[in-house]
Amino acid sequence: MLTGLVRDRMAALGNGVETCFRLQFTDGTQYQNRAGAPAFAIIIRRPRAQLRILLFGHIGLMESYFDGDVDVEGDLGAAFRVAFESGFERDPNALIVLRNRWHELRFSNRSIAQARANARFHYAIGTAFYRYWLDTPLMMYTCGYWKEGTASVDEAQINKVDHVCRKISLGRGETVVDIGCGFGGFLFHAHEHYGAIAHGLNTTPEQVTAVEEEIRKRGLEGRMEVRLADFREVDRQYDKVVSIGVLEHAGRDQLAEVVKAHADFLKPGGMGMLHFIGHVGVRDTEFYIRKHVFPGGWIPSLAQTISEMERCGLEVLDIENLRRHYAPTLDAWVERFERNWDNIRALDPERFNEKFRRVWRAYLFSCAEMFRSSTGRTHLFQIVFSKGNVNRQNYPMSRKFLYERR
Repeated sequence: MLTGLVRDRMAALGNGVETCFRLQFTDGTQYQNRAGAPAFAIIIRRPRAQLRILLFGHIGLMESYFDGDVDVEGDLGAAFRVAFESGFERDPNALIVLRNRWHELRFSNRSIAQARANARFHYAIGTAFYRYWLDTPLMMYTCGYWKEGTASVDEAQINKVDHVCRKISLGRGETVVDIGCGFGGFLFHAHEHYGAIAHGLNTTPEQVTAVEEEIRKRGLEGRMEVRLADFREVDRQYDKVVSIGVLEHAGRDQLAEVVKAHADFLKPGGMGMLHFIGHVGVRDTEFYIRKHVFPGGWIPSLAQTISEMERCGLEVLDIENLRRHYAPTLDAWVERFERNWDNIRALDPERFNEKFRRVWRAYLFSCAEMFRSSTGRTHLFQIVFSKGNVNRQNYPMSRKFLYERR
């Protein structure tokens, strides 16, 4: 009976897509959505996976894959591409809604202590782990900027941080704070290429230590610093403020607080930039991401974000949508993650086990296809803003300055 119900559900999805795929059940029977050679096959190894699929839809399928009850043979990217083409994420599931609400009760970022624990769940895995698949030398764990002629993710990330520096008209001797500075890539670029006095803020102790070590390695003590702090712990004001991939980690009910922090860190008349994943329209953040990858995270809408910026007296100067740039960034990460998996596993076989590999493969592949989807409602925005209104003397009258050769 369960087999028939799962078959019916998969047929409803498979009939509406062009990609050929196969589904194999525990009793040996199969379903194939159309004639041809399947791009991938979903193999159900244990009967309990079928119940999870019926109860929790795509979440049940993914969690069964994480636990080894389901295998995917062939092109995992194609599997997620089919999922987005079928519109699976627009199918409401009351049980998933309940699980998402329960997750929020348990892991809300309302307290600084829980926000730090949530951040450490993902970012305290170890610098060595991230070094195997992020770019060199910046180690930027955010969307790159693939302008024409860009040949690698390393180049795309340099493009990105330079794009940010240009957008905020960063100048020599100016102070700039990077809220949630990661491994410090923006800080080092801003100091070394623009002469800025760069400070970082990060709530993950392990990343703070990594940045401090890199500062010492480069002999930049006294000219650059990083502070262990939550975004709500504002201690001073700067000429410029940036955050690159932080807004979506602030939490479901903390959007007003994180936007206000950007305003509070900024001197009157100063400029800043928000680089964040945002939804078009208000909708729930994907549950499996919140549970298995980024606990406490929440993706706001562009409109919600702009509304909060207006309340804080910030003038929106420019909005750029870089959604198309995220898929090639994720493709590069996937390739490096897959190629270096044996080295990653050797770092700590207990932590980097098969379940970890499956969760991260699903996370990277699915996000690449999400940003590649022609119907997706998750985008990547960069908003340039000022604290108070700019005039023609302190900000260019066109965007030409962004693309002039330096």
